[in-house]
Amino acid sequence: MSIMKKKAAVPAAEDAAASAVPAFQPPKKKRKWVKPVIIVAVIAVALVLALKACGNSAVSSLSGMYLTETAQKQNLSVTVTGSGTIKPNDDYRATTLLRGEIMTAPFEEGDLVEKDQVLFTLDPTDAENNIRSAESGVERAKLSLEQAQLSYNNLLKTQRDNVDDMAIEANASGVISKLYIKEGDTVGAGTPIAEIVDRDVMELTVPFHRAVAQTLFVGQSATVTVTGTATPLAGTVSEVGYVDSVAAGGAVVRNVTIRVNNPGTLDASSTATAQIGDAACASVGSFSYKEAKQLTAMASGKVETLTAHEGDRVTKNQRLGSFELPDLQNQIDNASVSVRSAELALSDAEEALRIARDVLDDYTITSPINGTVIEKNYKAGDNIDSTAGGGYMAVIYDLSRMTFDMNVSELDVSKLAVGQSVTFTSDALEGQTFTGHVDKININGTTMNGSTNYPVTVVVDSGEGLYPGMNVSATILVEEVGQALAVPVEAVQRGNVVMVAPASALNKDGELADVTKLEERTVELGRGNSEYIEILSGIDEGEIICIPNEASNVMQMMMGGAVTMGG
Repeated sequence: MSIMKKKAAVPAAEDAAASAVPAFQPPKKKRKWVKPVIIVAVIAVALVLALKACGNSAVSSLSGMYLTETAQKQNLSVTVTGSGTIKPNDDYRATTLLRGEIMTAPFEEGDLVEKDQVLFTLDPTDAENNIRSAESGVERAKLSLEQAQLSYNNLLKTQRDNVDDMAIEANASGVISKLYIKEGDTVGAGTPIAEIVDRDVMELTVPFHRAVAQTLFVGQSATVTVTGTATPLAGTVSEVGYVDSVAAGGAVVRNVTIRVNNPGTLDASSTATAQIGDAACASVGSFSYKEAKQLTAMASGKVETLTAHEGDRVTKNQRLGSFELPDLQNQIDNASVSVRSAELALSDAEEALRIARDVLDDYTITSPINGTVIEKNYKAGDNIDSTAGGGYMAVIYDLSRMTFDMNVSELDVSKLAVGQSVTFTSDALEGQTFTGHVDKININGTTMNGSTNYPVTVVVDSGEGLYPGMNVSATILVEEVGQALAVPVEAVQRGNVVMVAPASALNKDGELADVTKLEERTVELGRGNSEYIEILSGIDEGEIICIPNEASNVMQMMMGGAVTMGG
């Protein structure tokens, strides 16, 4: 940190305003030679007191221990200093891990390029072959997955079908007239299981003359007389035939079916006649059961359960028992694993295809930034053997804005703020001063030897003639203190003590003549750093202050004085 001294005449009216500036005690930067000087100065003061009785010549010889300066008001600027290296706002170094011939490179050094502009294209033949191979791999993986899924689905369907086929269910409503199996029997598909008949409803089929049959219709009432009985039964026409047949005697007839409720005495051997309206049937007809079906096994297997018995009344689809189910679960589990494996294989194949397509994109190298081409190391027709070893195909700088980083000590970083003005110079451009401003203060510091420094980024406001890589020395303006009474930092000893030379310690020319008359003043310090520090009280403007001379000179004077005294 430095305080810039600007000499200027200060009207007396400004004294009060300057003295009203709020004071704070800033940390001082350490100088390697200040502490020895202070120690030697303390020793010298002690020697001065001891030499008061030794005569004027010895006292006068010690006057060279100090340099004198008049305490006066001056313009003070609180600053932080540092150095850095100019760098572009952004940069891009084109590289590739690919190998092959460069097909195009449509730019030259010094050209301005835009973001996403093509810089190089490489021969993509290998990449295109890899893509075709990867696409074939995806197709093969899809087919494998379809086959595995089909096998799995077929097993599930077989299991579901087995559940249906292994169930023994009534295929009609009625009475089980005959049961062919028992529990524990092993039967094959198509084996008869039971006979089911509906005895409650009987159907009588009788012939009517064709001319009469043509006038009849389904639902028409009929009267049935069972052979050997005199009691008529009410019935209903359920079907009228359309096929003619010739009855005994040559009459043309058609069959008509009449449904009647069984009073309990009818069976398949019973016969009867019927009359519908005024028309009577042509001859006797026979009865049949409304439903009489044989139940057969749908699959082969062992009868595991059987809950039905002969004579039981059942309804259609009623469960009567079941066969043992074949164990397909292991096959289903294995098929499920095969499906999952095929899915993973497809995913891997698709990922390989994605990578192959991404690699094809790498055969076209574009600029990710707007900038200026600084280097071009390859041209169309060159064969590139990978730049992974460190070489760059091209280098692009964004020179629209330049910056530099400077390290600031932990004692000064708290004084900085974004936007503060910065002036800087470069040895490469002697005599020129540039401006900038603080853009970023990074709190991720670096500690070394017990001291921490923080990187501060400065944006260059005006930098004509500057190039990336140039080293600069910068000054950040923290505060304009204005007019203040200040003395060199070296004049302050033991924290807040300043040696003042009264008139009696000076000769007629205003030079220090008698160090024994120097006064120690305790002062109140204000703002300051390694060059000048503000004095708030303890010294008045115009007083002569003493600054210890360099340690080597002071020691030489002390040794000379001691010899003189000894002589």
